[in-house]
Amino acid sequence: MEKLTSGLTGIAGEYYVAAELSRRGFMASITLRNNDSIDIHASSIESKKLFAIQVKTTKSTSARWILNTKAEKNFDDKHFYVFVNLKELDKRPDFYIVSSLVVAERVRLSHASWLNNPGKKGQAHNDSSMRIFEDKTGEFLERWGLLE
Repeated sequence: MEKLTSGLTGIAGEYYVAAELSRRGFMASITLRNNDSIDIHASSIESKKLFAIQVKTTKSTSARWILNTKAEKNFDDKHFYVFVNLKELDKRPDFYIVSSLVVAERVRLSHASWLNNPGKKGQAHNDSSMRIFEDKTGEFLERWGLLE
């Protein structure tokens, strides 16, 4: 894959998600760059439900994304994350659709576990604002139905 900057990777992810939402019968509008918790406003054409979507994109092959402490605090039943794994240029990305409620709980628990368990050399971990969300089992892969 061509070397993309992190900014272009993020923008590509947002447009892929907006296109996929449109293909699935949603009106999708990408927000301006100055909104740090919502990347896309989406509404179902059939049900008229409105959603706020935060997009996180990686070029990694693992289903693992870096977040910050806001992921523990910014949640609502109409707020979703779509985590994107970009692949080679001729391949469709993988999409992981997750409620912000689930993301908040999982990152809080995983961070608490990380803090409570010693590092590789037995040292205590220092707290940081970095949080990790991962889906090792593919539980959220292509779960577009969560938006119904």
